[in-house]
Amino acid sequence: MSANHRIQTRFLSAESAARMIQRKGLAVCLEGMADYIVDDFLRWQDFEKTPRVANHSHDGVIELMPISDHSLYSFKYVNGHPKNFRFGMSTVMAFGVLADVGTGAPTLVSELTLTTALRTAAMSAVAARALASPNSRRMALIGNGAQSEFQALAFHRLLGIEEFHLYDTDPAATDKLLANLAALGLKARRFDSTRDAVRGCDIVTTVTADKTNATILTPDMIEPGMHINGVGGDCPGKTELHRGVLDMGKVFVEYEPQTRIEGDIQQMPAEFAVVELWKVLAGQAAGRSADSDVTVFDSVGFALEDYSALRFMRDLAIELGVEDEISLIPALPDPKNLFGFIPAADEVRVLSRAA
Repeated sequence: MSANHRIQTRFLSAESAARMIQRKGLAVCLEGMADYIVDDFLRWQDFEKTPRVANHSHDGVIELMPISDHSLYSFKYVNGHPKNFRFGMSTVMAFGVLADVGTGAPTLVSELTLTTALRTAAMSAVAARALASPNSRRMALIGNGAQSEFQALAFHRLLGIEEFHLYDTDPAATDKLLANLAALGLKARRFDSTRDAVRGCDIVTTVTADKTNATILTPDMIEPGMHINGVGGDCPGKTELHRGVLDMGKVFVEYEPQTRIEGDIQQMPAEFAVVELWKVLAGQAAGRSADSDVTVFDSVGFALEDYSALRFMRDLAIELGVEDEISLIPALPDPKNLFGFIPAADEVRVLSRAA
């Protein structure tokens, strides 16, 4: 490494990420991100993994999600504050970093609020392709907030879902989703209850925000052959599925040590059996074995998905020629002389001698 080496840290702002996604096409980005996720999940054993580190408060949670392989380290900073709408702020806000394992140098700093919405939807679709009936054409979306459009488009693009049943306790959220799906040319209907919305659906996605032990789905709502995509339960004390739903079929998770703490299976005893999804993707475990099977993906979001998403956005930025950088690390003529980077260092020494 030459003297005065400048570490180049690529920067993706929220605005740059949105422009890149618009240029490439949202559906194409969802499909591409899903491919990156599958590629990385098939390298499961290459990664040093740990449950995310969470700091909980009365109103929400702030989390750090680290992971690394032999070449790249990544982390995501993310919050979850369901009452943020009172302040005109998003429930979830995030940013992330990619760094070179060999030197520790950060190579990418990126927004992850928008990108997390894409990666969560892409992960849902990856799981559903492996677990849901291949003939699935109708999906219920319970919870019509910020994540819902991305979920709908991912399932339409990657699984061919043709019709969406919508329900939210907030009618304005459903109004918003109906308008956005209509603009995308997707068929959707609103319902007055969860029970009515899920009736006759092949896939049910729950993506609610309240930080409570809720029972959005109960066993009497579940029909043979359904795939349940539980997205909203993602921290201790927050669930969406009645424990009886979990007893109705196979339950699949991302990273079991984390999901035991944060997922819907936090309600279940330690011996309750689950299957990590990477094993299904790698052909080491079975997913659905019959059309009548009920399958559950207890999704909490795992750091490997953010690693994949950051890689995808970095490569997209390179492809599209987005060259924004930030000066995050000082360029030092002498890497042992950090003090010399301060412009006023000479003045400080003079004042010290005068004293």
